[in-house]
Amino acid sequence: MAESTDPSARSAPVVHRAARIEDAVHVFLARRARKRGDVTTVVPYTGYGSTTWVRVLGRVLLVKQPKPGSRAARRKAKRGESVRGWRSFFSVPVNDADVRVELGGTVHTVHPDRGGVIDAVIPVQLEHGWHTARLSSGESSRSWQAPVFVVDPEARFGLISDVDDTVMVTALPRPLLAAWNTFVLDEHARVPTPGMAVLLERLAAEHPGTPVFYVSTGAWNVAPALTRFLSRNLYPGGPLLLTDWGPTHDRLFRSGVDHKRTALARLANEFPHVNWLLVGDDGQHDERIYGEFAREHPDNVAAVAIRQLSAGEAVLAGGRSKPEDREDTGAVPWVFAPDGAGLSDQLVELGLLS
Repeated sequence: MAESTDPSARSAPVVHRAARIEDAVHVFLARRARKRGDVTTVVPYTGYGSTTWVRVLGRVLLVKQPKPGSRAARRKAKRGESVRGWRSFFSVPVNDADVRVELGGTVHTVHPDRGGVIDAVIPVQLEHGWHTARLSSGESSRSWQAPVFVVDPEARFGLISDVDDTVMVTALPRPLLAAWNTFVLDEHARVPTPGMAVLLERLAAEHPGTPVFYVSTGAWNVAPALTRFLSRNLYPGGPLLLTDWGPTHDRLFRSGVDHKRTALARLANEFPHVNWLLVGDDGQHDERIYGEFAREHPDNVAAVAIRQLSAGEAVLAGGRSKPEDREDTGAVPWVFAPDGAGLSDQLVELGLLS
């Protein structure tokens, strides 16, 4: 048999068996969900961009809608948003929908990936500051609003913060952390790290127009709950950069460390004029990731602020990072403290706070 000469056939990636199985399961579940009347729903996430482009984020799911006036509808209204995160994991993702994005007088059509996640960059002319994109799907008459933060081209300072053990106290063994936060813990039971909300809010207030990003290895499924947690505990608003659970086209599990590295590198490329304050904790990975970023992008790092875990928290986190993780980062200053108040005092000495 003659070999195919189609370049796309030769370059097509070999999809991991686990990913093929997952895709087949999604097709089966989507077929069943549509038969029982589940409707296509767009879950909007906070997006961001510049004055000439915007990165739109969200997720498309098939969700069961209770009938108006039914007991389920009344229970949902009474419960409001105080729900456990596991519910979002049992909604079926949609990967074949056309999603309409209306923003800044323009209309674009974007498509979710194989996990239902919308992650698309669209060209649009906008002033810096907060805007609202309207997302809709042809399979539903509803539309959903997604906040979008456009970074000021004059901005020279920004915040990038980790989530678990940095802005939120977890105190759980790392192997159990994601499962507990997702399937067990009610979002109102999550505890903010002492002083961190005040610290980040002061930094954002003293540097008007500061872009704030929260980078985590958590799944996109928990983005709405994390957004509500940050708002309820008075953290400055900003996009969440999360990942997706499950297999990719070439591996069984996603790498959280690689996700953070990629997110940092992308922000440095998108906003080369911004100097970032990197905020994390000393539970193994953040110092190494931030140290690598500081060595590769020394002109894009204002400082690194590390929240020091307690002895018990460090044990649960699997140990502390090593001193060599932050070596050879040139003139980039590092500050360390167990809470936001201690970090604040040191950032005052650096001139990043008054």
